[in-house]
Amino acid sequence: MFFLSDLMTWLLTNDDGVIAPGLQALARSLCPEQSVLIAAPQVPHSGCGHQVTTSTPLQIELRQDLAFENSLGQALNHVAVFGIGGTPADCVRVARFHLKSSLSWVLSGVNAGANLGADSYISGTVAAVREAALHGIPGIALSQYRQGDRPIDWDLASDYTARVLDKLLTLPLEPGSFWNVNFPHLGPTDPSPEIVFCKPSQRPLPVSFRVEADLLYYEGNYSQRDREPGSDVDVCLGGNIAVTQLSL
Repeated sequence: MFFLSDLMTWLLTNDDGVIAPGLQALARSLCPEQSVLIAAPQVPHSGCGHQVTTSTPLQIELRQDLAFENSLGQALNHVAVFGIGGTPADCVRVARFHLKSSLSWVLSGVNAGANLGADSYISGTVAAVREAALHGIPGIALSQYRQGDRPIDWDLASDYTARVLDKLLTLPLEPGSFWNVNFPHLGPTDPSPEIVFCKPSQRPLPVSFRVEADLLYYEGNYSQRDREPGSDVDVCLGGNIAVTQLSL
């Protein structure tokens, strides 16, 4: 049985897997003295929503081969990194009830792809902090919008994350609420984005299918989704950092 000391207070997780570059970007955004616990899925679970595992056993793997550093290249003060054979929500449950008795924050991401509006119901990234909120733990989900085939600049995403954490960790958060953050897909020479507090879009995702024989292939064009003025979709696709407060 694994058990971690009470010195560790922040949980880092995601839905892209424990070796995902977005998780490294999240770690790099933290200050040198911050102690964290990292528990993330062994394999990607993108789009799994709030699925949890109850009928099959969960494997817990201590990943001594993985090292996480902050922006100064210093090792984070984590005791261990765990790969969990389950979903993001499973990771929060395992961290809270098996690895550690108390957590002060849950940070989930940085996801490779946006989680705007209706995405929050589908996203495993957001589900992790929703699960945390169910147990009275504040959380922040962080996602990086990806435009077409352009690669994500993870160093830039890490810089955005540090800015957002500096802001959000000082703000009150109602019980049962959590933050959902989406970064625009900008280049290093683009103007620095503003942090914009906004409402989540209530418009549906674009849905269309390609038919081949008796099979349907989803072909909804994400970039063409309805940009409801003032919504998180409008803010993020317009080049700024969209921050929404969601609740259970």
